[in-house]
Amino acid sequence: MVEIRKPIEVAEAVERVMRYKQNGKKETISFHDCDDRWLAEPIIATDHIPSFDKSPYDGFAFRSSDTNKASIHYPVKLEVIDHIGAGQVSTKSIQPNQAIRLMTGAKIPDGADCVEMFEKCQAFEQYNKHYISIDHKMISGQNIIKTGSEVKQGTQLIAAGTKINPGIKALLATFGYSKVSVAKKPIIGVIATGTELLDVEDELQPGKIRNSNAYTICSQINRAGASYKYYGTLADEIEPSYELMKHVLKEVDVVITTGGVSVGDFDLMPIIYEKLGAEVLFNKVKMRPGSVTTVAALEDKLLFGLSGNPSACYVGFELFTRPIIRHMLFSKEPYLQRIRATMADDLAKANPFTRFVRSYITYEQGKVYVKLAGMDKSNVVSSLAHTTSLMILPGGTSGYKRGSEVDVLLLEQSDGHHAF
Repeated sequence: MVEIRKPIEVAEAVERVMRYKQNGKKETISFHDCDDRWLAEPIIATDHIPSFDKSPYDGFAFRSSDTNKASIHYPVKLEVIDHIGAGQVSTKSIQPNQAIRLMTGAKIPDGADCVEMFEKCQAFEQYNKHYISIDHKMISGQNIIKTGSEVKQGTQLIAAGTKINPGIKALLATFGYSKVSVAKKPIIGVIATGTELLDVEDELQPGKIRNSNAYTICSQINRAGASYKYYGTLADEIEPSYELMKHVLKEVDVVITTGGVSVGDFDLMPIIYEKLGAEVLFNKVKMRPGSVTTVAALEDKLLFGLSGNPSACYVGFELFTRPIIRHMLFSKEPYLQRIRATMADDLAKANPFTRFVRSYITYEQGKVYVKLAGMDKSNVVSSLAHTTSLMILPGGTSGYKRGSEVDVLLLEQSDGHHAF
């Protein structure tokens, strides 16, 4: 008997999956190896930035009170008693009518409370001594970068769950994080199902297709921040598939299968879920592509049964699996970032269910447009190469016209607040 499946809304499907989210695990790695990893703990400022009062210019440091009576007609004369560069500290303390020459970034000498740029001072020698003259009044604190003016010690700078990029690595170096606490990459098991599948290097045969789904999923897993183990292709046979699934579940944190989740004679995943004793969270979603996307839970592990159609498989991962991975990487906002954009193309398809259209973003005259990435059929793989976003077209319509305002999910941007 053919199973009758009751479709649920996308938001409800996401919510059901996220009930089973697992907390991530931490590991400590070298600062030198932390690029593109995800912080497991926030970055806290271990010192003030700057950690001392410093000069923003090449110039002279002195006491502002020595210039109280300075004017263009009666400049004051200050003796230059030392000359220091960035990274050097003067051993001398400035006394009345004295100055110290210093470079940009140098520590303000003891006794000084202001800095004037080199070009605004008149330097000269007299009796084998160096002097400057100042023809204007200075005030205390003028041209001094104060201790902690950029960052105060103890300030949280970056939250846990943030991907380490070059700017964040600069902070880690600045504050002496030679060891970095990062999220341990969850391991995602990947299995392709279908006797019709060939591997990448195989010659095409009648009735066969090369397996693109598994490798696409592996790449999406990498992009999401996790690691994968690919267990190859299953033939359409119950017992070998069941035994492999039991083995895989012992080795990984999450399992993804592609194909085998429909209700055809050779779609075996529903039977395997039942034999495993897994709870099916849903087996049909009000979405195109990927309506037969199925997710099951076995104890603390999730089993994602994604469609065998390339685009449906791709979309199912981004909507349902990616947020689980992101949560395990300590993200507080694990969903795809959502923006508003104007449709640049017509899409005349009727939408009984919400449609997630492969697309990409362009910017024209200050306005954000979303364009079709190619053919919008679930079995089409060519359009995925140009896909950097998913256009959301709510169901219950006969199509959408160019110029319509729509929501768009960004696939290669930072995380967002919304569930889909």
